[in-house]
Amino acid sequence: MPRKFTQLAFTPAVKAIQEKYGSRQTYARFEESGPSNDTITPDIAQFIAERDGFYLGTVSSNGYPYIQFRGGSPGFLKVLDEQTLGFADFKGNVQYVTVGNLTENDKAFLFLMDYRNRRRLKVWGRAVAIDPDPDWVERLKMPDYPAEVEHVILFHIEAWNWNCPQHIPVRYTEAEVAAIAAPLHTRIAELEQLVAHLRQP
Repeated sequence: MPRKFTQLAFTPAVKAIQEKYGSRQTYARFEESGPSNDTITPDIAQFIAERDGFYLGTVSSNGYPYIQFRGGSPGFLKVLDEQTLGFADFKGNVQYVTVGNLTENDKAFLFLMDYRNRRRLKVWGRAVAIDPDPDWVERLKMPDYPAEVEHVILFHIEAWNWNCPQHIPVRYTEAEVAAIAAPLHTRIAELEQLVAHLRQP
């Protein structure tokens, strides 16, 4: 079965460039083998649940791509079923470029990064921004986050692909640094107590 992301990403122009630089034969075989990769696996669900942000790409009517970063508590991008993701869209700078783009062209793209482990996930699909229906807000809101929910964005997955880790810089979030440093702080506190005890007359 052909890998679905290649059907979306490998346009005739892309195939022509692959041919020019000698990778077309390899990718021709790659296209026709392996899973279709159009449903969420347990590994991907776990990966999504751990993310505190992602990049969302849409296309404007003038043909320009538009990339926007969306952030929140880990798990704010939720798996609704094996082919649907959703998240609450909070009030921001009120430009509404992403929402406007989706009213004309529902093609969208998600790019999820795990810098610490050098993993990145690309997801092709179609998205829709809907008014904040109470049921959807309740399902997608972030507990204890006071921002106003302006829309709910639902993303239907058409294909996904894990990207090569090459050239990904290793970076850590504030929470990851805190977790790594916690044992060190504990040990420092123990040693300070020991030093204070030894200094007692």
